[in-house]
Amino acid sequence: MIKISKENGRLLLKYQPDRFGDARWLDEKLEAGDSVTLRRTFTFTSADLVSQIEQTDADSDADPDDDSDRIFVLGVLEAGYYEISRETLGLKHDLRLDSVMKLEPRTFIAERDISVFRRIDELIAEPIIVGGNEANALPLADFEQLLKNFPTTTELTHYARSRIARILRDYFGTLSDADERLNRYLESKKKLTANSRKGLLATFELQKFEYIHAELKTMLATVEGYIEKDWQKKILGLLMFIFPKYIAVLENVHVKDFYSNPDGVSDRYIDLMLVDANGSIDIIEVKKPFPNALLSRNKYRNNHTPRNELAGTIMQAEKYLFHLSKWGSAGEKEIHRKRKSELPDGMELKITNPKALILLGRDYDFNAEQRFDFEIIRRKYANMLDIMTYDDLLRRLENIIVMMKR
Repeated sequence: MIKISKENGRLLLKYQPDRFGDARWLDEKLEAGDSVTLRRTFTFTSADLVSQIEQTDADSDADPDDDSDRIFVLGVLEAGYYEISRETLGLKHDLRLDSVMKLEPRTFIAERDISVFRRIDELIAEPIIVGGNEANALPLADFEQLLKNFPTTTELTHYARSRIARILRDYFGTLSDADERLNRYLESKKKLTANSRKGLLATFELQKFEYIHAELKTMLATVEGYIEKDWQKKILGLLMFIFPKYIAVLENVHVKDFYSNPDGVSDRYIDLMLVDANGSIDIIEVKKPFPNALLSRNKYRNNHTPRNELAGTIMQAEKYLFHLSKWGSAGEKEIHRKRKSELPDGMELKITNPKALILLGRDYDFNAEQRFDFEIIRRKYANMLDIMTYDDLLRRLENIIVMMKR
């Protein structure tokens, strides 16, 4: 067990062996000139060890004859911050923590002995500063929120089950809904809020597309940290800048189904509907980009066939377009009546040969045959559906950036 305390301008870490252990293993390594690592996070050498006399003074409750505990200097107070050496935590730069912070093991270590600051350090290329008045410091409230959002043991278990389920779902029909349980768990957690950079996007076209490209790559690297609804909202915020013809996104739009129920009219709900500057309606299906969601690995009669996620999304989009078109003028008026507060004054909605945009899956690992078969599938539906992968979107952005720089 470890404890962290502040004492005379120093940040101290106290190591206590478990009930049946002792600290001799630690002494032997230090005396041999080696370093010791505690909880897979803190690395110390003999130079960091507080002398036995100092240890007794530092811990008023300590027994002078009890040498089972060891105390190390974790950091030193400098200009209002506790500075911790990068070698101690395995970082690229020294760490600075506001002296007013409540420092405890959870500040440094997440579940399963994950180093909090090492995870942050992997994502940035500058020193980590928490709290205080430095311009580039992470505010204390945001850091506390970050700690609360670190994956728990339960969350990691859900991630593992969800991944396995996605691999097996095309082969077994009795799988439990691991994705749904993961989403429910993530919905119960508070999300970190990000500062908007829309001002930058509106001012500089090049920076806009560079930002969208970088943001999309970051999201694709951390896709499993989003629930479906949060992922859709974030992606739509980026797509509205890539496709400026659309001025509004209507969520959970009610439409009438006159065909599915022989006894009457059924209700359906379109997750996301797009409205362009002229009031024309299209729909969009945004799915999280799981791998192997597009084509089968094995061939059927020498062809790569659509996987369930692709085929099901296409079918869903086709039905939405069918019901919209059949509803016609009455549908235009009904949708406008219910959603006019989300539209510009005086705009009329038009259901005129609506199309669907489908965004799902990754194609970066396709071989030549898979790319050919996937292109055939896309062209088959081109008159009513635009099927785009996340790698398509990345390539489009990269080409735009190249041409704008020229």
